[in-house]
This record gives sequence, structure tokens and C-alpha cells, in this order.
Amino acid sequence: MVRVLIDTDVILDFFFDRQPFSEHAAEIFSLCERKEIKGFITPVILSNVYYLLRQGAKHEKVIEKLSGLISIVEILTIDKGVIKMALASAFKDFEDALQNYSAEMSGEIDLILTRNIKDYKNSLLSVYTPESYCELRLNR
Repeated sequence: MVRVLIDTDVILDFFFDRQPFSEHAAEIFSLCERKEIKGFITPVILSNVYYLLRQGAKHEKVIEKLSGLISIVEILTIDKGVIKMALASAFKDFEDALQNYSAEMSGEIDLILTRNIKDYKNSLLSVYTPESYCELRLNR
């Protein structure tokens, strides 16, 4: 089973129904629900999603959405080693570096799903947009 880190933007595309991206984001979560892929997020992703959803919804509603999310994905660890690697990295965005090194150091992730592929140009992992990943699956 392919194990994927799902970046914040993909989750927000789904929750905010951001067109035209939400369709492929929904497909990624559907694949997770059907256990055709194994999805992962980090605590930073969860925190960022909470913060952004909370701008337009009550705490209880946001918690309900996040509880649904974590029922179909796993949470990677961010520890001191991940933070040190992120701080010393060539990544331009510290948050992306945290996500990347959490995924790399876990040894569990096959690829990263994000709409911001250029943000992960320094990753050792394969990086796809949800759209390109869904197309790749169809062509197998």
C-alpha cells in the first residue's frame, strides 16, 4: 500500500471546497477511507488546519472536522531530530521543511501530495499534486 504525506493545502482544498482542486483532494481522502492508500499528516499540519478553519467556524465544528480527518489518516512525529534537520535544511519555508523531514525520517512515507511541488524541490521523496497522483493511479 502506498503511504502518502498529505500537505496542508490539499486538506484545505477539501474542507473549503476550493475549486478546481477540491475534486482531487476528495479523491485522495476517499482512497484513504477505502484503505487503498495510507494517508499521513503531521501535528503542524493539524494545527495549521485548525487555525485556518477556526477563522470561519466554531471550535466544536472544527474539532468535528479534524476528528473525522484523523479517523482516516495517521499522524507522523515531529521530534528534536526533525526540527534540527529542518533548521539546517535548504528549504525556503520552515513549515515545509518540518513536514518533509518528518516524512523522510519516519521511514514510512513513499511520497508527498501537495499543490506546491516547488516547495519540496529539496525533498528526497517523490512529490505529486493530488491531480497528477490520481492520473498516475488511473494509468497503472
